[in-house]
Amino acid sequence: MIFKVLYQEESKEVPVRERTTSTYVEAETERQVRTKLADRNLNIEYVQALNEDHLEYEKKSEDFKVENI
Repeated sequence: MIFKVLYQEESKEVPVRERTTSTYVEAETERQVRTKLADRNLNIEYVQALNEDHLEYEKKSEDFKVENI
């Protein structure tokens, strides 16, 4: 399953929409996603599982790239 992760670059940074970044991670559960990203010092705001329709929409974006962790 592919998850979309919304985060801030620094773990102590206050979430501000204009500085929120996203990435895509393949994992079985949200917990696995958080575990895989734990060593990156990110302030994870939200982890969203993508259904097939939403995934197809995201793939149309030029920024779409699934992280290989």
